Amino acid sequence: MRALWIDDWDGPLRLGERPDPEPGPHEVLIEVEACAIGLTVLNCIRGDLGSDPADLPRVPGHELVGRIAGVGAGVEPSRLGERVAAYFYLFCGRCERCLAAEEPLCLNLGGYVGVSRDGGYAERATLPERNAIPIPEGIDPVAATAIPDAIATPVHVAHRARIALGERVAVIAAGGGLGVHMVQAARLCGGEVVGLESDQGKRGFLDRELGVEAIDSTEFAAARLPATWAGADVIVDFLGSRASLEWAQAALAPNGRLVVLTTFPGVDFRADPRTLVFREGQVLGSRYASREELMLAARLVESGRIRPIVSESVGPEEVERVHDSLRAGVLLGRGCLRWAPGTQGRLDARPAGGT
Repeated sequence: MRALWIDDWDGPLRLGERPDPEPGPHEVLIEVEACAIGLTVLNCIRGDLGSDPADLPRVPGHELVGRIAGVGAGVEPSRLGERVAAYFYLFCGRCERCLAAEEPLCLNLGGYVGVSRDGGYAERATLPERNAIPIPEGIDPVAATAIPDAIATPVHVAHRARIALGERVAVIAAGGGLGVHMVQAARLCGGEVVGLESDQGKRGFLDRELGVEAIDSTEFAAARLPATWAGADVIVDFLGSRASLEWAQAALAPNGRLVVLTTFPGVDFRADPRTLVFREGQVLGSRYASREELMLAARLVESGRIRPIVSESVGPEEVERVHDSLRAGVLLGRGCLRWAPGTQGRLDARPAGGT
């Protein structure tokens, strides 16, 4: 099969042929149609979520979509042909957290797809059966690659932050793969939403296509919430810099919630206990999504209530170009690697743009 892989953590991608994988007991073989390209993939390649040399070489790509083409022992043959999306975390399914539908908090977490086992930057991949989540047939595969992380994660954030009707919500890095879907999820909850974004083109898209007021966050010291707001009830930070986190803490309204999702090594910020106490503010960590939330994300896409934003849809030879756009901060929404013929996406970055 064709694949892209790394031989070293933070090393270059190689494109070539690799042996076809075979499903083991309680595993499925997936014929990959498409796989999303986002910043988390770059973090995985860099070794931020695991850097064991024993896990190399490794095929990255956790947001894969495809059809089950083979099953191992213990898997019902009726799953053959099913279209599925990959659940990112390799959870045990047995501990108290997993049984409570809190799979990201699994007490026996076995790692991550694309880090501890090969992912969707290849034509075929194997997954534990429980990590292969059924998705509706009617969703274009390119659009569907946004579901398992870029949309499921905002769905979890909306639950975690308890976004309520009429609340004022600010999304930092609102033009990125998570941000463009977070603004949609927050509006579904009834929130009044603004997006902070440093890239001018992304700000234009937020305003023009999503109807969201876009605030220039090139310099956080100069960023201002709407004059009618007395702070934000919820701020979701997908940037995770010290400047963005400290700005967000200061911009919270009374009883406001700052939701933190990034895990960059060595990045911290000064929490102000006096301000948090007087405003009864909260700082919340949010970690991925449950399988139930992934399935909810798929239903929201199927019904048209959340629109996947995939602005680049490319073959394997062009993946590094999309990676460069991600590093430069200019990729709108998600990118996508296509494997299956006919998964071309659409051209305008509206439901599932592509090239």
